[in-house]
Amino acid sequence: MKKILLITTGGTIASVQGLNGLAPAIGSSELLSAVPELKELCDVDTYPLYNLDSTNMSPEQWIGIAECIKKFYWDYDGFVITHGTDTMAYTAAALSYMIRNSQKPVVLTGSQKSIAYRDTDARNNLYRAFLFACSDAAWGVQIVFDTDVILGTRARKVRSKSYNAFESINYPETAVFRDMKLVPFLPKPSFKEAPSFNTSLNPRIFVLRLLPGMKGDFFDYLISHYDGLIIEGFGVGGLPTIEPSLIEGLERWANAGHLTVFSTQVQNEGSDLSIYEVGRAAGRLPGVIDAGDMTPEAVVTKLMWVLGQNKSQEEACRLFLTPVQLDII
Repeated sequence: MKKILLITTGGTIASVQGLNGLAPAIGSSELLSAVPELKELCDVDTYPLYNLDSTNMSPEQWIGIAECIKKFYWDYDGFVITHGTDTMAYTAAALSYMIRNSQKPVVLTGSQKSIAYRDTDARNNLYRAFLFACSDAAWGVQIVFDTDVILGTRARKVRSKSYNAFESINYPETAVFRDMKLVPFLPKPSFKEAPSFNTSLNPRIFVLRLLPGMKGDFFDYLISHYDGLIIEGFGVGGLPTIEPSLIEGLERWANAGHLTVFSTQVQNEGSDLSIYEVGRAAGRLPGVIDAGDMTPEAVVTKLMWVLGQNKSQEEACRLFLTPVQLDII
């Protein structure tokens, strides 16, 4: 029987109704007692790490989770993390970069309704998370939610209320559940390197969503306050050339040694700066990276991780474009 560590961080799954709305208040032992079938599946220890609404999760907590797993990595066969759904994809992506080459599963799950409710998705999600964590086919950082198992670098919350809240973006699911039967799709990789932990993050990231008619008078402020910039453009990406202040501002930013990642506001199929003139004009500048088919959550957390390594602009670009857990095709 496998030994799994349950790390609890709060979220809807552990929330109760208070005077000011739902807030996390249910402990790890109460979560386990709501799914008594787990006793027959595996040996479970618990570690209550945080008790937060996931809206309040930040890079500080991502590092805390990674350090917790590092501390207990060799004591367990796998890890299940209960987490709020709103920022679960960010945490899953961040853990994918901080915990590399993990043959052991690190599984995040949660629910759209509290486990305290009679009508809830929490029990099924928690049981399936453990079921996957106990499988010999399990590996790496994954989200288990509803009937889907999704890579931590490919998961995105696409519905705010429905039970099937998460989807795998631009890549197949790792596996699916047919009721409680696990059906793997992606084979477990043959790991050639030992697990490694690197929790250095630089959160000085600014995400800019382009709007029609936007001007570039904000770049001088960004240069002195941030180290990385993500530009969410239109379609396959680019920067409007009809407004000179945008490309001029980006050039000043790039020449200051900063990184820029271009992505797209379109959820599926990704960006490609090589197609249009507006994309090529930006792509020629130093330190400009095309995110391709990466998720927004993966782009943000990978850029934080890359900048945390204190590399040169050129080396940071190379590191960003190096695939990690299938985040880039």
